[in-house]
Amino acid sequence: MAPRRPPENADYTVPDILAWLEASGSADNIAGMSRFGINTEKAFGVGNTVLRPFGKTLGRNHERALELWQTGIREARLLALFTDEPDRVSPDRALEMADDFNSWEIVDHAADLFVDAGHLDGLVPVFAADEREFVRRTAFAMIAWGSVHLKNRDDADFIGFLPLIKCHATDPRNFVRKAVNWALRQIGKRNLTCHGPALALAENLAASDNKTARWIGKDAVRELTDEKTCQRLVTKQR
Repeated sequence: MAPRRPPENADYTVPDILAWLEASGSADNIAGMSRFGINTEKAFGVGNTVLRPFGKTLGRNHERALELWQTGIREARLLALFTDEPDRVSPDRALEMADDFNSWEIVDHAADLFVDAGHLDGLVPVFAADEREFVRRTAFAMIAWGSVHLKNRDDADFIGFLPLIKCHATDPRNFVRKAVNWALRQIGKRNLTCHGPALALAENLAASDNKTARWIGKDAVRELTDEKTCQRLVTKQR
């Protein structure tokens, strides 16, 4: 059982945080994470339902986030991503962090931070061109996050990512293909304006001779033609 939650705005040092994490973890949690493909080589076994509230307690601090990231410990790195200051995460810093990516879970939360930091346009092409599996995944995780959360961006910006999705739809690696599929689906569910072009690409991929592209396309078509999805988009448009 996790220790009692620390008080609000607790002035925890990194050693304090690591001690709290170690006391809060469990071997059962580590085993469960491993079953979901999470890298637990350096992990205490603390779930995100505990980490996120703890991160809110800690508050944002860029210097502390840098120090937490350097530990290489799963939970410390997640806390670094939850508590960093987006305005202080430069593109160069994001690229440095990408060199350490070794788990889809870390990638997906880092993608959120990079989008919040304003690097969608600059980093997506760079990450997509990178041959490393987890780095390439980052590009499409960023597109997926941005499609949902950047509500004030022009729809054309996300439609403009569809050729990139098509380009990498034949990458068979598990963590890439799932992210490419995720990005396509999220663009299509953004609104009716994005839905048509995304569905057209999904149908094109579904008819591909390439096994990976066909899987990505068929799965996206299934969701983008789902009655509830379509009704939600129509209601949202009104």
